[in-house]
Amino acid sequence: MKKVMHVCEAFGGGVFSFLKDLCQEQVASYDVTILYAKRDQTPDDFENMFPSNVKFIELKYFKREISPKNELKARKELKKYFKEIKPDIVHLHSSKAGIIGRITLSSKVKMFYTPHGFSFLKQDDSNLKRMIYRSIEKIASFSKCTITCCSKGEYEAARSITRKAVQVNNGIDINEIESILKDVKNNKNKKITLTVGTISRIGFQKNPKLFNEIALANLDINFIWIGDGELRSELTSPNIEIKGWLTRDEAIKELMKCDIFLLPSLWEGLPISLLEAMYLKKICIVSNVVGNRDVIINQENGFICNSLEEYTKVLQELNNNTYDINKIVNNAKENVLKEYNSEVMAINYRRLYEGENL
Repeated sequence: MKKVMHVCEAFGGGVFSFLKDLCQEQVASYDVTILYAKRDQTPDDFENMFPSNVKFIELKYFKREISPKNELKARKELKKYFKEIKPDIVHLHSSKAGIIGRITLSSKVKMFYTPHGFSFLKQDDSNLKRMIYRSIEKIASFSKCTITCCSKGEYEAARSITRKAVQVNNGIDINEIESILKDVKNNKNKKITLTVGTISRIGFQKNPKLFNEIALANLDINFIWIGDGELRSELTSPNIEIKGWLTRDEAIKELMKCDIFLLPSLWEGLPISLLEAMYLKKICIVSNVVGNRDVIINQENGFICNSLEEYTKVLQELNNNTYDINKIVNNAKENVLKEYNSEVMAINYRRLYEGENL
């Protein structure tokens, strides 16, 4: 059985969910080891959320912050485990692992890198920093490594720096969600009450400032944020309830209580939480950025907005039953079933691992 070594610095949030769902499918065909670095949102019992035969090794020097001293230690650490595991395939996840892995590991092994949102697309960094990140990605792209992009928008961004890129859409584990929902009652005739929710870290990327402004402009609507983070203090509107970090099951069940899923992100790769909300037949209202607009077609399977005024307008129109909501949410769920499920995702990754063209 071939050995796959996943390397993940950002072992939390959407990247964590991605790896969990991918590994569920991969263990039947590969010997899987995950090298990971803990984040605040890494679940305490994460090992129990993966198949029992997945092996884990914690990386001590893969830190979120940039430090030349730590980067050198991280390279040494990665080389050590690479020699011990002797993988046939290396799969790098997110920018830090993607850069360190490509400049450190042997070009003789099959190597793949999934950015999960390029660092040079981040809106919380200066233009100079973003230019530097882009230059580093460009240099690293000369390695013998294929960039596997989780959405059409990410693929287009990758193609602007290298031709060694392919698109493999993110997918979610539908069977797992159905298992969680077994004891959740869902009244199909329920009227829209405009309870709006989101799931993510309360950080700059997810735009809590705009989320708060939308809540303030719609005080007759309940808003919930499932998650926590360093910008929690920006959610001041009296109609927002912060749920904090919940277990996987609790988060899905909490999302089921919402009527609308709101994601006003400043940038994305392809958000797992959005795919889950679509499958759960929530009305999805998202920002017009890469990842979101690759999945949502305005007024067909959700809504795309560009400003506070547009978000408020959509919410009011939904409140007035302007749209055929059943058609929109059914379209969204059908999209996930056909294109964005973990089984299809895993099949495409296996084809890539085995040298096939997509």
